[in-house]
Amino acid sequence: MKFSKLSQLVLVSAIGLVLATFLTACNLVTIDYLFVASSAGSSSGSTGQIYTYAIDGKSGALRTAASAVPSGGSGPVAMATTSDYYNLYVANKGNNSVVHFAISDHGILIPKDNITLPATPVSLAVNPAGTYLYVVSGTSSATLTEYALTAGAIGSATATISLSVPGFTGDTIIPTGVTVLANGNGVYVTEYDKSAYNPGGTTTSDANPGWLFGFASSSGGALTPVTGSPYLAGVKPTALTSDPISRFIFVTDYASNELIGYSVLSTDALQFMVNGPFKTGNEPTSIAIDPRGIFIYLTNSLDETVGAYSIALPTGTPTSDIGVAGSAAITTDTDPVALTIEPALGRFIYTANYLGNSVSGFKLNPTDGTIQQTQATPYPTGANPTALIAVPHGNHALSTPE
Repeated sequence: MKFSKLSQLVLVSAIGLVLATFLTACNLVTIDYLFVASSAGSSSGSTGQIYTYAIDGKSGALRTAASAVPSGGSGPVAMATTSDYYNLYVANKGNNSVVHFAISDHGILIPKDNITLPATPVSLAVNPAGTYLYVVSGTSSATLTEYALTAGAIGSATATISLSVPGFTGDTIIPTGVTVLANGNGVYVTEYDKSAYNPGGTTTSDANPGWLFGFASSSGGALTPVTGSPYLAGVKPTALTSDPISRFIFVTDYASNELIGYSVLSTDALQFMVNGPFKTGNEPTSIAIDPRGIFIYLTNSLDETVGAYSIALPTGTPTSDIGVAGSAAITTDTDPVALTIEPALGRFIYTANYLGNSVSGFKLNPTDGTIQQTQATPYPTGANPTALIAVPHGNHALSTPE
């Protein structure tokens, strides 16, 4: 009996996960739960699934913590949690839905409520106070919608903003990401102009392709464009994040293989880091900053690697001077598209590998930022995982820089 290459990979990954569970079962201390958005099958329209894993506090190894639950639609593409980690939101592109789950103390997901959007959702973010959910949506035009949250439940839309390139309002716009400052004062959205950047297709515009929009957010939810918005953001921005003390924003440029840095001014307007942009690997797709605000990690999908950078805290300048523990330490499985850092200790990194049907794990050295692969990585998931996020289990305090 012969197995296909894919079957062999699934079998080896499954054995690895079982082995990790066996090796850590006696001394396992769960510090976080990792949620992974995937599909029940590889065919179009397959039911979305959320897989739940327990993270071992010593090794970072994953084990299945609960049965997979339906995501509430097909094609889950993004997830976000409230800052208290009691609520999870999942965006499904198949039925244009955002589904709200309550998170129990043991990582069990309980479906609560949902909304249906007029366009395909792309990315989600929640403000630190847990009072607003931000959704960017669209496949040919970009819209930022703010929804009120009450005890986690999704309420009505309180703001809807169409995002277009100044002077090129008729162009085809593809939104790619949204983030909220840790202080809640600013909301930022990335998008690219497909009329100006369309590899293999026709272009009809001479606009700059990549853009970053910024909005000041009041306590009452009002969104006001910040001075200078939108800002140039390379060619094809794919992901963005901000640091834990709201001083910097970083954007990955998939087309130019670059990391673009911005300083956040007192007005929440942005200023380019004068010595940027900064080189990445090939086709960066996702980015995260460790909870201390000291290190940046991003996925390079074509290289199948994790890139690591230290942050110069006075200026925010990222430096790719972080080494790795072994030549294969930064290698992921096939096509990493999403990355998260667990929040309890901030010492483990995980990537969702779309074509690998897996999650790769890495242990982070908090002193120098180096990473090494966790025990039995990669770990099998459902088909084509697209997003992942972790929530802490128990009381694990973590300090951030002053």
